[in-house]
Amino acid sequence: MQFGRYYEEFEVGAVYKHWPGKTVTEYDDHLFCLITMNHHPLHLDAHYAEETTDFGKNVVVGNYIYSLLLGMSVPDVSGKAIANLEVESLKHVKPTFHGDTIYGETEVLDKTPSKSKDDRGVVYVETRGYKQDGTIVCVFRRKVMVPKRSYGDSRGGEQPGRPVPHE
Repeated sequence: MQFGRYYEEFEVGAVYKHWPGKTVTEYDDHLFCLITMNHHPLHLDAHYAEETTDFGKNVVVGNYIYSLLLGMSVPDVSGKAIANLEVESLKHVKPTFHGDTIYGETEVLDKTPSKSKDDRGVVYVETRGYKQDGTIVCVFRRKVMVPKRSYGDSRGGEQPGRPVPHE
């Protein structure tokens, strides 16, 4: 199974549909909030959300959705990355609630060979996340430095660092 892509494998306009989706639970949301010390009651206090917000229920913290989509994209986009260079933009378009299932896809917007090293290049992508009904909830653009095949071949190929079993 392929994990990430070499620079030569990216084509401008290609769209990678990440699979599978992930149903967001209350536990996922609360754990992420507590780990990151985001104690806003919109995310943690059901009574507060019901009584004082337009949504009437807890909203999943947006950075969890971003992180989830970023993780979903790794096998298709950055699994071979040398470096994540930049997140150019991040938009939380619509809210996500406990029980929603998130799906993602990434489009290749551009690619540029490195000016300083001939064994790599930069891929510019946009990742879109949407709920089970197709509603887009999160969009972000980023630049990822990925190796060319020559870089991978010189460092062990498809599974660099994997040991060989022996008795």
